[in-house]
Amino acid sequence: MGGGAGDELERIRELRQRGLTPKQIARAVGLPPSRVTHLVRKIAAAESVDPTQRPVVECWVSPGWSAGLTVTGHPEWPVEPADDAGSTGLVGVLLAREAGRDRVSVCAWLVDVYCLGVKNDLGPDVVYRSELPRIVHDFFTVFGQRPVAAPLELAQHLVLGAVEYAHSLGFEPAAEADFADTRGHLGPWEGPGAIGFGRDGKPFFVAGPHDDAARVVRQLERSVGVGNFHYMIGMPG
Repeated sequence: MGGGAGDELERIRELRQRGLTPKQIARAVGLPPSRVTHLVRKIAAAESVDPTQRPVVECWVSPGWSAGLTVTGHPEWPVEPADDAGSTGLVGVLLAREAGRDRVSVCAWLVDVYCLGVKNDLGPDVVYRSELPRIVHDFFTVFGQRPVAAPLELAQHLVLGAVEYAHSLGFEPAAEADFADTRGHLGPWEGPGAIGFGRDGKPFFVAGPHDDAARVVRQLERSVGVGNFHYMIGMPG
């Protein structure tokens, strides 16, 4: 009979310490890549029980993050408009912390600051520090512009504040189980936030390809009432 789950974890931990990628580990141990990715995240979490004790290496946000929002105070936060600022309310946030042995632990979030809060998140992924520029580039490519360096405090207000706002409307993070894994990377945060979410003070739902638009609209009607929100279903071609 083969080894148990503990043997699996130990073998993956050993290969990970040698610098192999999850795909390479999957081939070496004969497991599906999705299973290896899950176990790598579990190992990373175990090795960094309290990630907030690890220094921040880099923190980035997508340009145009403040379009349509109101910000109270914090003139030190970077404000750089995007080419299509305010069109969808999607904001990218990426945070990297020290993970020891020339490695960093990376988490990233795709945040709908106008309505739904966290739509997707990635990590925590432990990689060599030398890989970080590529990861940052790949994550922010969808925004079409270079990301903006930001303080940890802004990342906290954007991600956790948007989750709080979405919750007030009746929505939870799209991948709630995964969000529990990445939430700790941001550290402690207490509201009220400095950011007023929604576009110009009102919820604005822009339907994505994986959203149940009818359900979202019904929930907004229940939470804020007809006429108190805007929505767009079907992006113009």
